[in-house]
Amino acid sequence: MIIPQPETLYFDNDKVNGFPNSPLPVLIYRQVIDISDAEERADAFEAMFERHGWTPAWRYHLYDFDHFHSTAHEVLGIFRGQALARLGGPNGSELMLYAGDVLVLPAGIAHACVESDNDFCMVGAYPPGQYPEIERGDPAQLAAAQARVAYVALPKESPIGGPLASLWGKSS
Repeated sequence: MIIPQPETLYFDNDKVNGFPNSPLPVLIYRQVIDISDAEERADAFEAMFERHGWTPAWRYHLYDFDHFHSTAHEVLGIFRGQALARLGGPNGSELMLYAGDVLVLPAGIAHACVESDNDFCMVGAYPPGQYPEIERGDPAQLAAAQARVAYVALPKESPIGGPLASLWGKSS
């Protein structure tokens, strides 16, 4: 498999709304898996993530409220439908996600669903030993959340393959 170059998005912290975000970019891979059957696509995402050291944890939709995970990086593989997602918090950026796309979210990046198809669904996975807490922005807790985000270990490999450090601007 040829590993595509991802689109990248950067988000500064949102002090007003209490979202830490991250100095690391969000990685957006378009049409990674081109299988017509949604369940087969979900299985293929789970197998790919597992093969590259990211543990599949669930199949679900994207919450409709801004939230983040300060204790884990997250990968989302869209296997059915499409959605308009918001990244970076209430004042962030919106982007469309389609079946076959993969979104790699560094710890701290706020994300929410603005609107979606009724059948929209994703596979979520995390690096080994990382467990996400669902957190909402809280300006009073921003410094503590930023400290937790800074402590989250960087995985060696991207969930779709290849080194992650170079994509996230870190030396390996």
